[in-house]
Amino acid sequence: MPLPHINNAPYAAPLWLPGGHLQTIYPAVCLNKPAVAFRRERWQAPDGDFVDVDLVDGQPGQPFVVLFHGLEGSSNSHYARAMMAEVAARGWSGAVPHFRGCSGEANLAPRFYHSGDAQEVDWVLRQLRPRATGRFYAAGVSLGGNALLCWLGQSQHQAEIVDAAAAVSAPLDLAQGGKALSTGANRLYTRMFLNTLKPKCLAKLEQFPGLFARDAMLAARDLHAFDNVVTAPLHGYRDADDYWHRASAKHVLHDITVPTLVLNAKNDPFLPGRFLPRSAAPNVTLEYPRHGGHVGFAAGALPGSLDWLPQRLLSHFEHGSVAPSAPQSCHAGAAPTYPENVLHG
Repeated sequence: MPLPHINNAPYAAPLWLPGGHLQTIYPAVCLNKPAVAFRRERWQAPDGDFVDVDLVDGQPGQPFVVLFHGLEGSSNSHYARAMMAEVAARGWSGAVPHFRGCSGEANLAPRFYHSGDAQEVDWVLRQLRPRATGRFYAAGVSLGGNALLCWLGQSQHQAEIVDAAAAVSAPLDLAQGGKALSTGANRLYTRMFLNTLKPKCLAKLEQFPGLFARDAMLAARDLHAFDNVVTAPLHGYRDADDYWHRASAKHVLHDITVPTLVLNAKNDPFLPGRFLPRSAAPNVTLEYPRHGGHVGFAAGALPGSLDWLPQRLLSHFEHGSVAPSAPQSCHAGAAPTYPENVLHG
């Protein structure tokens, strides 16, 4: 088994932003998202459905970055806007493909999306690759990061159509992540996800009556119950346990051949640090800073900024494992309020 390449150091949370929950919620809720001039394209998928892709048009010959969003996320998620703003500022090109039903319009097929959707990742990347006239990079966040890692590991050398990849806050062990989200204060995140997933499911049942059990879906109070009724059977899994086992990217980290950064904070409420994999393929860098929350990584003096994460990912794409510094601040601030339905995976 390859020796683990684990880096614990690069990110340091501001002193005014303590704890995994604040480090998760504050960047998503309280920090301004940079404006991005997206151009949307609608593609017809192989199954007759559509996929909406939001694009940033850069200069010829410059790199192209594809970003797969998280559970119930979109190109409007704070991390997507921050990443694509940095891409645009450099004159690079970028794309945020939307998983089915996440672009603001219900998709047409009797399916949604899931953490192990390597087939969708493969199709999207192969559609975009011919447009890249420079280096071609892929990143994924949360669910999108797990799906990207699954594709990288399952495809092995065939994934080398991308020059480098990165996954941020990916739920590498879906079973342990699901357990974490069903306990204590973490149930806030579960409730937030279900508050957007359930209306989509009701609309899907209008399209396809009897597709899954309506009452059981509405009764779901955690992601295991929801996945057992909806996600697993719609996407070829026996049940939630089968889905969570087979779709966990931890199983394929040793099969990845593309230079890949796996960035997970040890205080991520969605996946406790003790469950993070300790080894991977030689081309994979496991970066597990003590702090950062779930797709948080705010940096700088109050009010802070979203700059650290896109800079870290683009630094990895350009230079390997060189990380920008995250300045600390001793300023104190009031705790933010947490409106629901604004945090996305």
